[in-house]
Amino acid sequence: MHSLPSLKFDYLQYLEIEKGRSVLTVRNYDHYLNRFLEFVKVEAPQDITEAMMREYRVYLNRLSAREAKKGQQTETLNKKTQNYHLIALRAFLKYMRKRGVQCYDPERIELAKTVQRELDLISDRELNELLNAPDTKTISGKRDKAMLELLFSTGLRVSELCSLDRDTDFKNGEISVRGKGGKIRVVFISHSANECVKKYLEERVDIDEAMFIDHSPRAISRMQKEESIRLTPRSVERTVEKYSVMAGISKKCTPHVLRHSFATDLLYNGADLRTVQLMLGHASIATTQIYTNVTNKFLRDQYEKFHGKKKGKD
Repeated sequence: MHSLPSLKFDYLQYLEIEKGRSVLTVRNYDHYLNRFLEFVKVEAPQDITEAMMREYRVYLNRLSAREAKKGQQTETLNKKTQNYHLIALRAFLKYMRKRGVQCYDPERIELAKTVQRELDLISDRELNELLNAPDTKTISGKRDKAMLELLFSTGLRVSELCSLDRDTDFKNGEISVRGKGGKIRVVFISHSANECVKKYLEERVDIDEAMFIDHSPRAISRMQKEESIRLTPRSVERTVEKYSVMAGISKKCTPHVLRHSFATDLLYNGADLRTVQLMLGHASIATTQIYTNVTNKFLRDQYEKFHGKKKGKD
């Protein structure tokens, strides 16, 4: 008979190998499932009861973020974080049933209702200030300009940007990228972004395969040790944050904000939601739906700005 811990171990391997999930995703699922197993304190899958599940839901709802994050906060876990726990648990139960293991019905787990989040957006003026902030007289500035232009031009996730290699062919104005879950999609490159990348790569004298690399003094010693100096997502996040300050943007600005700007720019100019979904690489159009509230507000602003003006003059 399989125990829950052994089944969890098998499931995490299944996620990594068969499903192609990232190491970070597997680590998160391990964390969420461990919390559940520590709570129910049973070994056999068939011993999970409706009462246990109800008590676990209450436990998550009352669990403070202090307990969850080792004393950093005191408020309770938000609904979104609670749902991450439940999504992981539901997927684990489905995996067990697929293997013929008798266990609690995953379809009985309903996610908590969450308040729809608002997008972090910057204005057109702030976007232009951000894109023009790097000093392109230096190679680091040329790199940063290329990264910013590419993020806005393509809607790439920061991890997708960092995984690009310098031999990527931009000549046709499009490239294939591997996104979440190993899914491949085509993204299109604007002329300005293409030119910025070209100018940056022309100045490179190293042989590192990465498209975007570290040009700081510490990178030299790493190169001598034949270590990769490819930029990490965190490095790109710090870079965007630096230029947002230089551009005078008061709100928090991240690579994901540029992804939002890419999507809303398409919608403002007439693209349909399905097209934006494909370009962003969203598995479900429900994820893309968040942008409809933004465009609705835009349409409202346009309506109030232009409707009835002639009548008022009469």
